[in-house]
Amino acid sequence: MSRAHWLLFALIVSLVAMPSATAQTKSAAQTESPAPLVTTGRTLLHLAGAETILDAAKQKAAEMKLKLNIAIVDDGGHLLAFARMDGARPASGATALTKAVSAATFRQPTGTLPAGGEPNVHLSLAIQHAALASGAKITTLKGGVPIVVADQVIGAVGIGGGTGEQDAEVAKAAIQVLLDRLAAKP
Repeated sequence: MSRAHWLLFALIVSLVAMPSATAQTKSAAQTESPAPLVTTGRTLLHLAGAETILDAAKQKAAEMKLKLNIAIVDDGGHLLAFARMDGARPASGATALTKAVSAATFRQPTGTLPAGGEPNVHLSLAIQHAALASGAKITTLKGGVPIVVADQVIGAVGIGGGTGEQDAEVAKAAIQVLLDRLAAKP
């Protein structure tokens, strides 16, 4: 590994270590005022909602003549529903799940970083190295989209098997079906 790679690795390790130091500082501050014991008013994605998204994604993929892997996770990145359409590449199944987990836990769509800006090759490479260290639980590949209801990320969809743009298009269309059904309910 070159010196530049080692420096990049050291940067990633230091960035990962920072939140724990911050958490320790916050812990001391929390002893002064008690932390809340529960969170109320939280919106959760249920299996029926995940299956609604799954069905919509399969329908959109068929319209686009794509054979895809589709993963839907909750807000913590835990799998709720998965389908590998007939003819979809088996390796894209793991990719779809990683995209969903990344979108749910980072609370943003997957893709090049920074989001919406000029791609930063070094940052994206650092994330890929961090992905290896995390056991492949994060990715910068397009196709992971968070599910947002009432300003809360309640889960995410990950699609694998098409281009990044196709995967993201299917995920967004499937999420929109869920949002439309929620809006139609009194």
